[in-house]
Amino acid sequence: MKHKLLFALFFSLCVVFSYAQEQKNQGGNATEKVEKKKKKKKKKKKKNGIIWLPVLASNPANGFVIGIAPTLNWKTYDSEKTSYSSLLGSFTWTTKKQILFLLKGNVYFKDNQAMVMQDIRYFKTSQPTFGLGTGPSTSKLASNGFEYDDKNYTKGIDKSQLLNFNFLRIYETYFRRVGESHLYLGLGYHLDIHSKIKDELLDLDASPPVVTSHYAYSTKYGFNPEKYTLSGLSANAVYDSRDNPVNPYKGRYGLITFKYNPEWLGTTQESGSLWLEYRDYFTLNKSRKRNLLALWMYGNFELGGGKLPYMDLPALGWDQYGRSGRGYPQGRFRGQSIFYTETAWRFPLQKDKERWGGVLFFNMNSATNVDANIKMFSYINTGYGLGVRYMISEKSRTNICLDYGFGNYGAQGFYLSVNEVF
Repeated sequence: MKHKLLFALFFSLCVVFSYAQEQKNQGGNATEKVEKKKKKKKKKKKKNGIIWLPVLASNPANGFVIGIAPTLNWKTYDSEKTSYSSLLGSFTWTTKKQILFLLKGNVYFKDNQAMVMQDIRYFKTSQPTFGLGTGPSTSKLASNGFEYDDKNYTKGIDKSQLLNFNFLRIYETYFRRVGESHLYLGLGYHLDIHSKIKDELLDLDASPPVVTSHYAYSTKYGFNPEKYTLSGLSANAVYDSRDNPVNPYKGRYGLITFKYNPEWLGTTQESGSLWLEYRDYFTLNKSRKRNLLALWMYGNFELGGGKLPYMDLPALGWDQYGRSGRGYPQGRFRGQSIFYTETAWRFPLQKDKERWGGVLFFNMNSATNVDANIKMFSYINTGYGLGVRYMISEKSRTNICLDYGFGNYGAQGFYLSVNEVF
């Protein structure tokens, strides 16, 4: 544990050093004229300061949620070629006695020549899990029980399975731009530690025993059901031609991430995974750029040759910003592979102004379960909903987003966030 955290700290310091070096290169030998110019613009830059958003929400996974969510959108260099950087943080408490802290975002350097992608989380939390795969009964591994001895079966579970656990995540990825193109290549370090895992429904002393999907999967594939670690390196490629990452009106975004988690770096069991993501934006009215159709899709796949721990398997809502799957609680669907796609129609609500906007969205997802022979697209779950937007900064296009989504099996949820969903 100690050496993994030291490695994460070392990698983070390397990223910070790179950031400092970029800033130093931007500064050069600044003249007094430049300094005066900076002072004149100081008041303007203050408009892009921290936005302190209160968190008041409710959903099945967390209960009632209260806290604060600071958001910062800014430019590291004052030029049209430099995109807005964004950092999103939150510290929340829930009525289910969960404490959740996170800090994530993208930082763009001068003229977008380099970029840092960051995701840091620490949770003392609980989450309902539903087995693996998708389908009418959510395809639970332990839904009908499984044979643990000759013609002896465990007691089936036909409801959600609550897990209590601590979770630490440290992701840091540094990218360099390829020439003057929209392509970036980068390397990253990724650490996920699940500890103090308590399976609320697990009862091995019952007759017949009650075995959860998490316990069955963990014991079958050689994981300690109370703690496991994923520590690895990644190779990444990003294509980003969006006009504004905070709230795009046009452009495309693509991300490929290959992760390798070797045991020598502290991983419980050697494994690999592949993330493929694509986003696109289509203007519907040239005179009102805010009237557009947005498309988002991603796939997350466990690669052969090793197994991922149960809670690290690809799951709905575990993208970088946790925005996928509106209409469902986070982690509602999980499997060895998952595919997700969403389409959103965004439009202005005012005739001549851009402050207020609306959105209609529709999403689909499918997950696999190799143990139950459930393949990709054997079953597809859908979600849909609507929302309103209030643009608090027209310069950076920073939105406060309020959405309500509906899913299958009676799932629904209310979502409050800053910056556009994707």
